[in-house]
Amino acid sequence: MLSAPRPLDAEAPDLVLPLILSPVPAGFPSPAEDHWEPKFNLHEYLVTDRAGMFFMKVEGASMTGIGIMHGDLLVVAKGRRPREGSVVVAVVGGEYTVKTLARAADGTWELRAHNPAYRSINLLDGECSVWGVVTGVVRRYGAG
Repeated sequence: MLSAPRPLDAEAPDLVLPLILSPVPAGFPSPAEDHWEPKFNLHEYLVTDRAGMFFMKVEGASMTGIGIMHGDLLVVAKGRRPREGSVVVAVVGGEYTVKTLARAADGTWELRAHNPAYRSINLLDGECSVWGVVTGVVRRYGAG
């Protein structure tokens, strides 16, 4: 289950860090280039509507197949309309879950897990509703 959502504080200061515009190869290294953008606002990058956006912490492993891991922070837009393929936060049986919204083989909608150890949930099975659309994921590495 995900922790209770808290809206982003509209008065909180933005996080502004330097941004190096040169891409970082994930294959073979390339010569370093000094392409610095003096300011990069993380909130502007992740948050499109402070009043309707939330951070939620992931608990569990049902979405590891698409790179959403236990402990990640989801950036969730409550007012955004979900589409097929959207990663969504849904309420199922009174509890939050994160899954992908998808069409089942029979044409109904389901919440699809991305880990074979977890089953998909058909939206017709009981009390289910989409709460918000995930727009980003924040992951912290190491103990720091």
